Amino acid sequence: MNRIEKAFDHGKAFIPFITAGDPCIDKTEEYILEMEKAGADLIEIGIPFSDPVAEGSVIQEADIRALASGTTTDNIFDMVGSLRKKTDIPLIFMTYLNPVFHYGYERFFQKCRETGIDGIIIPDVPFEEKHEVQDIAVQYDIKVISMIAPTSEDRIRSIAKEAEGFLYVVSSMGVTGVRNEINTDLESILSQIKEAADVPAAVGFGINTPQQAADIARISDGVIVGSAIIKIIAQYGKHAGPHIYTYVRMMKEALM
Repeated sequence: MNRIEKAFDHGKAFIPFITAGDPCIDKTEEYILEMEKAGADLIEIGIPFSDPVAEGSVIQEADIRALASGTTTDNIFDMVGSLRKKTDIPLIFMTYLNPVFHYGYERFFQKCRETGIDGIIIPDVPFEEKHEVQDIAVQYDIKVISMIAPTSEDRIRSIAKEAEGFLYVVSSMGVTGVRNEINTDLESILSQIKEAADVPAAVGFGINTPQQAADIARISDGVIVGSAIIKIIAQYGKHAGPHIYTYVRMMKEALM
């Protein structure tokens, strides 16, 4: 059993997101350890990028703060290497194709394996073109996590059938960011996924309250939360640790 599978083997998984380097790379390591202590099952680490097309304003601003603090792909890898000496929690990258291409596919996935990254999400790589990175990632045992959106429609079964690690189900149209209501027919989408997939399906985009998390966990295998955590970091900066712990603990308890 790999580390990603372990995240889902004891109930509903809570998956928080954090932008690496916001407000600085040392705090990213500290905040990831706080999230693990609070009950997170898998951590999604965003590699900051100047043109994050799937992100709303909250995560865009986190990317700007991280890049302004001097964050680079190399010091993110150094941070992950340091983390791996302290924790075995599953870690996946969330980034865009440009940073991976610029770093070099072979070199990037080799570094992922060396430092202990388990998987990667690249929202701007369509399912039909995933082999551009997956054929190299598989050589280093890095899972390429597929996304399913409400508009995937007749592609849902195809994407689900070939999924590895887990499936990231987008809760609603648009970019990331907290939402007061989620009105997508997730039950129907998840039902189609379950008929075709051999991997768990977690739902993200817009979830920010314990009630939303509990409602979605009833029909999915996990819940992904990003913008709500980034907002805490934006508010408290280098003193966000205890606030992140309290929020993650509250959300994890909502899934139990």
